[in-house]
Amino acid sequence: MKILVDAYGSDKGPEEIKQGCKQALIKHPGLFIGLIGPETLGEDLPERMEILPTSEWISNEEEPAKAVRAKKQASIVLGARKMEEDYEGLLSAGSTGAMLATGLLITKRLPGISRAALTILLPTRPHPTVLLDAGANMDTDARLLTQFGLMGSIYTRNVLGLKQPRVGLLNVGTEEGKGNALTKESFSLLENAPLHFIGNVEARDLFSSVCDVVVCDGFTGNIALKTLEGTAGFITSALKEELMAGTKTKIGAFLAKDALRNLKNRLDYTQTGAAPLLGIRKPLFKAHGSSNAEAIANGIDKLVLFIEKDTIGALTVALQENPERGA
Repeated sequence: MKILVDAYGSDKGPEEIKQGCKQALIKHPGLFIGLIGPETLGEDLPERMEILPTSEWISNEEEPAKAVRAKKQASIVLGARKMEEDYEGLLSAGSTGAMLATGLLITKRLPGISRAALTILLPTRPHPTVLLDAGANMDTDARLLTQFGLMGSIYTRNVLGLKQPRVGLLNVGTEEGKGNALTKESFSLLENAPLHFIGNVEARDLFSSVCDVVVCDGFTGNIALKTLEGTAGFITSALKEELMAGTKTKIGAFLAKDALRNLKNRLDYTQTGAAPLLGIRKPLFKAHGSSNAEAIANGIDKLVLFIEKDTIGALTVALQENPERGA
């Protein structure tokens, strides 16, 4: 399997991305990685890795579509074009907007899909909950949310192995008729879509496993995601502060250190690594902008599994079987 990794975009710098790739190669003996970035990264390369040199990349401050059209040598653009040759997927910690624009303008959408959706995994038990859209589309309509529900359901069946994923619509209340015009219309369309729709779910239920797939627009989804990240960070910090407050609590912390470490790992975004942009003809995975080497390695794990499960093929077949749900 040959994949591409964008060395630009992470706050930690290209060298940190390279280290994550090295970790992934150890875990996946059959993997080859093309690292797109500064030519200096080509020093001391391990086997099964090559450098695709470029000094150009797209920042979060640039207008995505304009930058993708103008910067032919930008790392994300080069990656998308290389996927048309002999690479099977691309992971980047760079601009979400640039990734979306690249997917739409270069890689192109799957037949029947109007927009792509950023899909994340929430660390619920006994299996993750899939949330989409997590920030790719700030403005959507009810038809798009229905497409997101269909794609999320297929992804959950194919990658997580759930036979009949429960799909919920993120709303301000669970009762039918709640919400704004968008959620009310979306509720009606999702009810009649070829998926197991359970109705509205509230943000407070995102970690309670009331459903397997949560559908929302990118504006709402990104706010929910950032709120969850901030809350997790606060809980970790506050818990550490309280446990270190006295001798008795320090002893308790020592006795519970394994449980506390497991809790920290569950709330740590680096454990998830990266999220797919569903609806594009090739696998595009978005890593967190603060990704370290561990996060990149875990993101590559998710990309490899996505390819191995032929998730794009499963999406294509499902959309062919349900053309009325498409564009």
